[in-house]
Amino acid sequence: MKRKGGWMNLPTGPPANCPPGLEYLTSIDQLLVHQKVELLEALIGFESKNKFTVKNSLGQKVFYAAEQSDCCTRNCCGPWRPFGMKILDNFKNEVIHLERPLACDSCWFPCCLQKMEVYAPPGCLVGTVEQDWSILAPAFSIKNAAGDTVLRIEGPVCTMSICGSDVEFNVLSKDGSTKVGRISKQWTGLLREAFTDADYFGITFPMDLDVRMKAVMLGACFLIDAMFFEKSGNQERDRPGMF
Repeated sequence: MKRKGGWMNLPTGPPANCPPGLEYLTSIDQLLVHQKVELLEALIGFESKNKFTVKNSLGQKVFYAAEQSDCCTRNCCGPWRPFGMKILDNFKNEVIHLERPLACDSCWFPCCLQKMEVYAPPGCLVGTVEQDWSILAPAFSIKNAAGDTVLRIEGPVCTMSICGSDVEFNVLSKDGSTKVGRISKQWTGLLREAFTDADYFGITFPMDLDVRMKAVMLGACFLIDAMFFEKSGNQERDRPGMF
């Protein structure tokens, strides 16, 4: 029996063309992303590097994620900052690398939209998450390395967390006609919501989705967190629409 709370065992018989480290994604259709509470940030609002644990539905650890950014960028640019993200397996090997370029976070600048590049292994682009221009509700395209749209993400008009409720971003087929999954920002309790930006997320996707696109979905979760739920100086930024 697999021990709950430990690291997930490496699945047997992964596809021959599976990038190293993504074998863990072949047998799951759900990921839970838990952000670590940073004490200094919670107490005085000093922006520190974000750290996350990524688990499967059984609570077993799949990956560990750590932000790469400098102190000046974090505290001057806040939620709009560019950053890299190392995603490590249980052997501390970097299996996925995320890169968020600097871009304006405003619906008034459709020529400068948010983007997350996903590399697996590091140095090998497998896909991107690209913000689509919209005013009322967030929208994103999940693209493969060739730039073809594979999935779409549509968020709610209001991304504000109301007591006890989750905020859901629906994952749709590439033509937008069918819901195939979701990214949910989960309610974590009044104190945690009010005084920290240590968020919990759930990601669901089709079991047979290409593991590269599952990795891109994980990148989409981190981009959504940065855009809508990352506090600056412990000041709440959740807001209606893209304003």
